Amino acid sequence: MPRRNRIKREEPRLSGSASLQRSESGPDGEWHVRNVSGTATTKTYRCPGCDHEIRPGTPHVVTWPADDYGSVEERRHWHRACWDARLRRRPTRRA
Repeated sequence: MPRRNRIKREEPRLSGSASLQRSESGPDGEWHVRNVSGTATTKTYRCPGCDHEIRPGTPHVVTWPADDYGSVEERRHWHRACWDARLRRRPTRRA
């Protein structure tokens, strides 16, 4: 049987805590959006879209304005569905 010489390509491997970042634009501006896996979460956050907690172990997204270079003060943790629906509804306000 002939031997096959295959080119080995180095593909980036993602660990369970790795996240992918992308840019999104909309009527509310340009945003950087990073997916966060459930295994990478260790703290509880409050989603600005629904005002409910994002508990540790829950996959979600982190967003910040594209012109802000990832400032910690501007980052917000959202449920994926809340982020996708942000233009169709207003954030819930606490009483």
